[in-house]
Amino acid sequence: SLADSNAREFEEESKQPGVSEQQRHQLKHRELFLSRQFVLLPATHIRGKCSVTLLNETDILSQYLEKEDCFFYSLVFDPVQKTLLADQGEIRVGCKYQAEIPDRLAEGESDNRNQQKMEMKVWDPDNPLTDRQIDQFLVVARAVGTFARALDCSSSIRQPSLHMSAAAASRDITLFHAMDTLQRNGYDLAKAMSTLVPQGGPVLCRDEMEEWSASEAMLFEEALEKYGKDFNDIRQDFLPWKSLASIVQFYYMWKTTDRYIQQKRLKAAEADSKLKQVYIPTYTKPNPNQIISVGSKPGMNGAGFQKGLTCESCHTTQSAQWYAWGPPNMQCRLCASCWIYWKKYGGLKTPTQLEGESLSEPHSRGHLSRPEAQSLSPYTTSANRAKLLAKNRQTFLLQTTKLTRLARRMCRDLLQPRRAARRPYAPINANAIKAECKGRSGGASGRSGCSGQKAEQRPVFLWMFNDSRDSRPQHLGRRVDMAPGRRRGLNSEAPSRAFFFVL
Repeated sequence: SLADSNAREFEEESKQPGVSEQQRHQLKHRELFLSRQFVLLPATHIRGKCSVTLLNETDILSQYLEKEDCFFYSLVFDPVQKTLLADQGEIRVGCKYQAEIPDRLAEGESDNRNQQKMEMKVWDPDNPLTDRQIDQFLVVARAVGTFARALDCSSSIRQPSLHMSAAAASRDITLFHAMDTLQRNGYDLAKAMSTLVPQGGPVLCRDEMEEWSASEAMLFEEALEKYGKDFNDIRQDFLPWKSLASIVQFYYMWKTTDRYIQQKRLKAAEADSKLKQVYIPTYTKPNPNQIISVGSKPGMNGAGFQKGLTCESCHTTQSAQWYAWGPPNMQCRLCASCWIYWKKYGGLKTPTQLEGESLSEPHSRGHLSRPEAQSLSPYTTSANRAKLLAKNRQTFLLQTTKLTRLARRMCRDLLQPRRAARRPYAPINANAIKAECKGRSGGASGRSGCSGQKAEQRPVFLWMFNDSRDSRPQHLGRRVDMAPGRRRGLNSEAPSRAFFFVL
């Protein structure tokens, strides 16, 4: 199946340590499949609390067996396509997805590539400046940005205090502009500083967080609450005067603000407030699968169930409590610990013979007979398997009536047996064929009455067969007029097997 192939690929890629067949069998019981569907269940069905985590490539699968109530998932069930899909994306590897980095040119070797199609270098890590000189220039760029905001009237209204202006000047847009200025001036500090303070005044760099007003930010939050991260709908219905790139850039800057953190905390508190405290009553109903033997001692229940039977999972013969498992006629049972494992994980501790056959022989078992298929069932014990295999098969014979065989011959054009044989699952309208057969028989009777024969004469259809069973009839649908009590038109040399259909 898809889940088994996904598990094998995970073991090969993550290089999991070797696990036994029993551990691999129990790991299947710990895997769940996420579903987006919601189902309401009564609170009385709750039996405990478990933890479900997303399977990570660094996880060791055997760790899930050490924890009692720990499960994992890696696939999601799609109810529309009726299949399992991966929950998280994967990194695609190959020349279609990663850039091919060419080898470094040797000393004195010329680059023959078209430089117009190459990318533009924005920073040279092998520049002549030291790290201290670069940091000092970035401090000067922040100071110039703060002074530029003090001179700008609109900025002084938005950031009335010096601290807010200094914080706005320390954003990434100012640092990117400063490093780009160094690159364009050949890492000459004097030229770069003169570029930051041209003749018209200091350079003011603003990002989307400063360009947007408070009312526009409120509209964006309202649109984000309604549409989510569908930026096209946000731009179309709420912010048509903004470009799509501006909205996307503002979104990622807005996620770094305290405003986003506060809203996230409010949503989490609102979700917690919706949770109601549910009282779960104690489950006191008797288990219908519990085996209670008459006259058995307390603590050794199930001793009189049937001697010689063992637990279908661990094959033990002694248990404080026994539980019936599987069909009642199979007389299968589980011990107390295996029953708890069955109810919790939906499987047995040890792999059954059916699973062993499926691993060794992956082909289908559709050609097996019913007793052979039942012998491979996990509900079948070893004693019952021998009984099922020793049971003889019941033979049956399907014999059609003469009227049915006659209808096949008379309504051959309507039945079309060759075409019906190629379509074994297409239904055949037996009532229509029966009515057509009666109609054709009645038509033959009407033609016989118009020929001037006596009223007491009855038309008879004669079907003549050879002695060989494989040969076809010599005369098909031959009508012979018969007077009451005697035959006419019969040849003395007629075949030995013949029957008459009297209308």
